[in-house]
Amino acid sequence: MSRPPFPPFDANTAAQKARMAEDAWNTRDPARVAQAYTADSRWRNRAEFLQGRDAIEAFLTRKWAKELDYRLIKEVWAFRDNRIAATVAAPALMSHPRFVASTVQLLDMSPPSFVPRASRFLQSGVGESM
Repeated sequence: MSRPPFPPFDANTAAQKARMAEDAWNTRDPARVAQAYTADSRWRNRAEFLQGRDAIEAFLTRKWAKELDYRLIKEVWAFRDNRIAATVAAPALMSHPRFVASTVQLLDMSPPSFVPRASRFLQSGVGESM
């Protein structure tokens, strides 16, 4: 399955790729989101380590069952060749009305534009509600 735009990325295609990911995540459809990652993708979410699409889909199913008002905002921070760094913010309304989980996500794209690795550096805190 091809997922244009393909690397190498420029400013426009990196922004387009980030927007496509944001739109997919905001559907809250675990199967759709998991398909953007390679079959052997590796994720880390806090103390939980995941590998593969099935594990990603199960994790997202659990996550979105609790986070009923989930909305992700993703913006490109930097890009080069087949890599995109994006800032990601997601208000976590289930725990506190003004709690925002904010991360920097590093995406390493492999042909045909799947994501084998997605590294996140989590920063969370109470701030202005979005």
